[in-house]
Amino acid sequence: MDVDGEVARVLGELREQADPVRAENERRYLKSDFAHIGVPVPAVRKVAVSAVKAEPTRDELLALAGALWDVREEGRPVHEARMAAIEVLVKRAALLHPEDVDIAERFVRDSASWVYVDGLAEKVVGRLVVRHPELGAVLDVWVGDPYMWIRRTAVLALLAGIRVGKPDLDRIDRFGDALIGEREFFIRKALGWVLRELSKKDPRWVTEWVAARTGVISGVTLREAVRRLPEEDASRLLAAHRR
Repeated sequence: MDVDGEVARVLGELREQADPVRAENERRYLKSDFAHIGVPVPAVRKVAVSAVKAEPTRDELLALAGALWDVREEGRPVHEARMAAIEVLVKRAALLHPEDVDIAERFVRDSASWVYVDGLAEKVVGRLVVRHPELGAVLDVWVGDPYMWIRRTAVLALLAGIRVGKPDLDRIDRFGDALIGEREFFIRKALGWVLRELSKKDPRWVTEWVAARTGVISGVTLREAVRRLPEEDASRLLAAHRR
């Protein structure tokens, strides 16, 4: 793979679809200081994954993702280039080795928005943890990290196991208790999403876990957690929380 050539091609195709109005609206919505081209996510994904349609080597994949991530325009990161970096990693996540959790961490630490973090958390880190359970030890460290987006990544990474029928109940339990007192909206929401997803397959576990914590769980987390529970259980938990 000609990594530099692929980066230039991806950026060229994205710029051909530039929409200045969309770019400005998106920049405002995301409260972003980045450069925005104005290309919707499905179009970014289509252009990005075409770069790895033919299976690259692991080294080529990492080099391409890193090069896209580091693209600058007038000194500012380019939003769509960063989204493309994530998309190529997601598309070829099966090529990644356990130590490649480091590139995901670098990207998350270099982010300040859910728009980058969430895909990395579930579809890159989460899939790595499913394939290499020993990486759960990394999440154990991250859940106590000072950087809020790393903590969110630790929680959302648990979604991957739930979706493939291998929920890590021990970590859901421990991470939930570690973060239940969080004031950060994005952490409260993430915990609620994990509980909501788990409730689709194990509503009893979620009901019992929440019931024991109605006095301390945040409303944001609770509302997400009960969204897919049987109506009777959801109503009972919401009422207990109000009391």
